[in-house]
Amino acid sequence: MAKDPTPLHRDPAPEATGDSTKPRFLSVRQVAEYLQVNEKKIYSLASEGKIPGTKITGKWLFPRELVDQWLLESSHGGVLIDRLMLAGSDDALLHRVLGNLALEVQARALFSYTPTGTRLGLSLLASGRADACSIHWGPAEESHLRHPALISGFAQHHQWVLVRGFRREQGLLVSPAIAEKTPTVDALLASNYPWVLRQDGAGSQRFFQEMLAHQGASSDDLNVIGRANSERDAATTIAMGAADIAPGARSAATEAGLVFVPIGWEAFDFALYRGIYFRTLFQRLLDELKTPATHDMARALGGYDLSEVGKLVWASQG
Repeated sequence: MAKDPTPLHRDPAPEATGDSTKPRFLSVRQVAEYLQVNEKKIYSLASEGKIPGTKITGKWLFPRELVDQWLLESSHGGVLIDRLMLAGSDDALLHRVLGNLALEVQARALFSYTPTGTRLGLSLLASGRADACSIHWGPAEESHLRHPALISGFAQHHQWVLVRGFRREQGLLVSPAIAEKTPTVDALLASNYPWVLRQDGAGSQRFFQEMLAHQGASSDDLNVIGRANSERDAATTIAMGAADIAPGARSAATEAGLVFVPIGWEAFDFALYRGIYFRTLFQRLLDELKTPATHDMARALGGYDLSEVGKLVWASQG
């Protein structure tokens, strides 16, 4: 496969894109001439979100560098369509969706998913070592403020967009052995059962710490026996009998045969560079999240709302 010799998140320098005297932003007519199609086709592609462009005071404008990149993306065997590196927050449904896509594309492309937690995932995105980062950072109703505020700590965030994956239910993963005796959040917090918490910078840990603060409690009051680096690690630790309680999503509890005690809902979004949004493999990921098969999986796991998959929730105005 051809390899892209430049970091995927950087805009090409003017001299690398051909004649530097050409305008940076193209009109519908200019793009139509460049692609050798009629203007009606460009309007159609832009309206459907299939070609990178923006509408300003009723007029479509297209960044020339992104049009070039989109053209490569659309070409069979193009230099940018052979991999999608995803880091960030762990999720059971996302694992399954990416696994299905990997089987579908076989050796023609690579879907890679490293559940590092939200903050480390964003650091990998900022350093160019990941193409996209899955994030969740507090209650769903505050995500429109919290997620932009979170990524603003990275100098590169002006080049990023936030795209909605789904909403999911967050709470406590509990061993079935103690669930009937201690069925509520208050009772679990007051108990001396062994807990496994998440690492600092994980969205589940953030959600849990805020819940504790709201309850006037602290993790120092709990019998914490260890840390887990992903929701699946936390659920497995409980399923193996090494701990009884951990913070996490309902789907992680379902997967491991644990009891789930709900706390609230959160937004699970993707942070990524603008150019990556138009990459074929990322669009295939969004399309797969919308399929009936994925919705069936979400219902089986429980605690998902996929009604806003693919919604652009934030983009820099700069």
